[in-house]
Amino acid sequence: MKKSYYLISIILLHIFVLFGKTYRFDFGGKQVQKGYLQVSGDMVYSESRGYGFSSCKPIKNITRQKGNQLNKDFCTSEEPFYFFIDLPEGNYKVDIILGDQSGKSINTVKAESRRLILNRVITKNGQIKTKTFSVNVRRPKINQNDSIIRNPREYVYLNWDNKLSLEFNNKNPKVAGLKVTKIQDITTIFLAGNSTVTDQEYVPWAAWGQMLPYFFDQNITVANYAESGSAMKSFIASNRLKKIKNKIGSGDYLFIQFGHNDQKKQSSAYLEPNQGYKKYLKKFVKTARKFEATPVLIPSMHRRKFDNNGNIINTHGEYPQAVREVARETNVALIDLTKMSKKLYEALGVKGSQKAFVHYPANTFPGQNKKLSDNSHHSVYGAFQLAKCIVKGIKQNNLRLIRYFRNPDKSYEPGNPDPFQQVKIPYSPSIKILRPKGN
Repeated sequence: MKKSYYLISIILLHIFVLFGKTYRFDFGGKQVQKGYLQVSGDMVYSESRGYGFSSCKPIKNITRQKGNQLNKDFCTSEEPFYFFIDLPEGNYKVDIILGDQSGKSINTVKAESRRLILNRVITKNGQIKTKTFSVNVRRPKINQNDSIIRNPREYVYLNWDNKLSLEFNNKNPKVAGLKVTKIQDITTIFLAGNSTVTDQEYVPWAAWGQMLPYFFDQNITVANYAESGSAMKSFIASNRLKKIKNKIGSGDYLFIQFGHNDQKKQSSAYLEPNQGYKKYLKKFVKTARKFEATPVLIPSMHRRKFDNNGNIINTHGEYPQAVREVARETNVALIDLTKMSKKLYEALGVKGSQKAFVHYPANTFPGQNKKLSDNSHHSVYGAFQLAKCIVKGIKQNNLRLIRYFRNPDKSYEPGNPDPFQQVKIPYSPSIKILRPKGN
């Protein structure tokens, strides 16, 4: 009987994939809602099944007496766990059912490579909540002849595989059901940039691009093509801009933030700030407008370098000003992350700003026998504050995106950042002491 149900599940999933319909999953061990695929805690992901869990600790099936067949049972675990679904490339709307008919839960949900989607969704005793969001699933292939040229380390990233990865995290996440629907007509924010923008795969590093989805409702999806070590020349050479051209369309946005790596004279990616750098920026702007999308220029955030008076030292030279000039010359929206990050870091102070970067004493994480002192790349806390700066910049420019905010902080000011203790985003299980490329 169990074997026959397993075969039926595989057939149903393949039908969903073939016809682009909605994928429905009922989590738990006994009760199965009609039209849904049963997912019990012992269903480990396999390519033959096309969906399933991955977890370091056992995933429990809990069934309650009250509720309907969909929400009276759920899956939970003592540690964060993943659910994988094989899906074609595209944008998907996700409806997730969280909670417990006879208990409480605290839920954080991340997608793909640690993209923050939901954080601390609390369900009270007996409360069930359905949350909806959108997520971008992508693959390296562009067309029959071209693909993105990935860094070797990217080959294992969850961003570029053939499935949607959902991470369920926090003290006691409880997942009762899941519905995933392919969508065509949705506004997409494409991100072009470097390690300070990309979806960082491994804890303890993070970047603002992977925090951005948290701030938008289901009407916006974020496609983050940024990668560690990228400059504009290498971004184009690796076919990432070509991939964007293949996907971007009318009503979409292209957020552009480079500078950290473009300024290195010893690199083949070097661009002189007032000539080549501005020329390449205009190339990105032109690309967005060619496809009726809206370009947004973002000068780089500062590195963590202070003078003796506690003021940030500009290590980017003329590059931020070059971005501002291109924004004026091309009439493009500007989110001045250079100015906002200066306010942010100086408000935190020389010592306090270490919390915004990857500064940790030895043995904070498994396999970390030396202290970490990275003044270019950010911690989860720092990335979250910078994402709030981006949200503030969206509001300042009165972009159409403001109507789709889910979690805006209306009073946020970089000079008055969130206290470190108040930003409670749990670490993902993917911990690896591997410093991002670039500086």
